[in-house]
Amino acid sequence: MDSIVVKGGSELRGQIHIAGAKNAALTLMPATLLSEEPLTLTNAPRLSDIATMTQLLQSLGAEITSMQDGKVQVMSTHGEINTTADYEIVRKMRASNLVLGPLLAREGHAIVSLPGGCAIGARPMDIHTDGLEKMGASIELKDGYLHAKAAGGKLKGAVIDFPFASVGATENIMMAATLAKGTTVINNAAREPEIVDLATCLRSMGAQIEGDGTSTITVQGVDRLGAATHPVVTDRIELGTYMLAPVFCGGEVECLGGRMDLVSSFVEKLDAAGVDVTETKAGLKVKRRGDRPKAVDVTTEPFPGFPTDLQAQMMAMLCLAEGTSVLEEKIFENRFMHAPELVRMGADIDVQGGTATVTGVAGLKGAPVMATDLRASVSLILAGLAAEGETVVNRVYHLDRGYEHVEEKLGAVGAKIERVQGS
Repeated sequence: MDSIVVKGGSELRGQIHIAGAKNAALTLMPATLLSEEPLTLTNAPRLSDIATMTQLLQSLGAEITSMQDGKVQVMSTHGEINTTADYEIVRKMRASNLVLGPLLAREGHAIVSLPGGCAIGARPMDIHTDGLEKMGASIELKDGYLHAKAAGGKLKGAVIDFPFASVGATENIMMAATLAKGTTVINNAAREPEIVDLATCLRSMGAQIEGDGTSTITVQGVDRLGAATHPVVTDRIELGTYMLAPVFCGGEVECLGGRMDLVSSFVEKLDAAGVDVTETKAGLKVKRRGDRPKAVDVTTEPFPGFPTDLQAQMMAMLCLAEGTSVLEEKIFENRFMHAPELVRMGADIDVQGGTATVTGVAGLKGAPVMATDLRASVSLILAGLAAEGETVVNRVYHLDRGYEHVEEKLGAVGAKIERVQGS
């Protein structure tokens, strides 16, 4: 397995181009199943998860052509559709469950394996299946597969009240509702930018959707969807990650394509921690105000609150802050697995259930560490930027699921970082 080796102590200066959002692209790609006509995505990220979704959609009958070094994905599902999403592909990635709604909407039936992905909590499918059942589907779990069938071969509009604002369930139900008969109302819908991006794309295909970006989304079903070309929204998690980089080791970095509205709650915490974030014509520019950041308390929340996907990176930064910070993880259980690895580098972290207390230290020391999930991987790389000596981050296959060419992007602004090929 590959490793990332970081030698700390170098200030960062320059520009980093922020890619299209992984979580948006993985949601947009299954939308091709809703139409016989082509769907073209521009500004697509080049990640292993995109390759996995491509493999899954091709197994279902989609034709996909990758252009411009993977930044453009041209998809068409105009032929016969296979309605079984196999475990061997689905197990690799949680987002694979997003084919369930589109398959059920277009074909009236589907068999989809329960998904896999990072080990950061159970993340059950109940909220997805409950919503689809309200739309007239019967769903049975057999041998690890969800067997779904729409009554009369067609989903029907319904009022669906989510018990919590699930991003994946909002996406699945919204896609399913585009071809359902009648009107679907999703209450307590997720409000993330990726939801708005999906709704924008579906409208370009001919869907009738209102209320995206609010807690109530209304979808009026149509008979068919058509072709569209859609640019994938900027990845707010990659954006937030690279915004933190100069906070660890000093300097100033401009994140090209960055937008303040995508990371407003994150920027509030950075400001409180002593970090300047300014808008430019090309994106967002970031620099630390003092020699060390200041302690701040963080609680993860659904958008527009502080993103759970930036919690690990923020914890790593707060390991170097003046004072004591408290981080509460309210979205996923079991998401502090990076803490013991940061402790190996000299951090002072006490984890009790869903709360981590971080007492800042004057410096970290390089060490061999192990990536446990996607966001943990990059948090350890960021910590390595500030650490004395060499940090070796092992098992970085997680990293490649969500960050394209991280060593090239950080290296271009002055970081001493390289990838070492595994045997």
